[in-house]
Amino acid sequence: MKVAYVFSTSGHTASYKLGKMILPQLEAGDHGVDVVGMMFFDDNTFVLRKGDPLGERLGKVARDEGMLLMLCDQCALERGLAEGEPPSCTPKDTVDGVQVGCFPDLYGALDGNPPDQVITL
Repeated sequence: MKVAYVFSTSGHTASYKLGKMILPQLEAGDHGVDVVGMMFFDDNTFVLRKGDPLGERLGKVARDEGMLLMLCDQCALERGLAEGEPPSCTPKDTVDGVQVGCFPDLYGALDGNPPDQVITL
């Protein structure tokens, strides 16, 4: 089964659930499903800052596995993690391979490898 994760809940969703549960399983190869993408909203975007230990680990897994990592364009702009204007934003000071976009960009990016389920955390 293929899944995509959407990190939208405020608080420590990405740092705790991703950092303590999902990412260690992905690194060990025993997560149980293929993760095709992750989309980050609000303060969860900070996980993908360049130099963030969790983000750098996730970036490596994403590059190795061909997993999409995308930041909400508006959320990234507000937090200094993107530049430009929607819909043509580019990532700024993020881990390698991160994309910035909105839902149409997410749909397009996952079109060639669609998930069977989307899980929102």
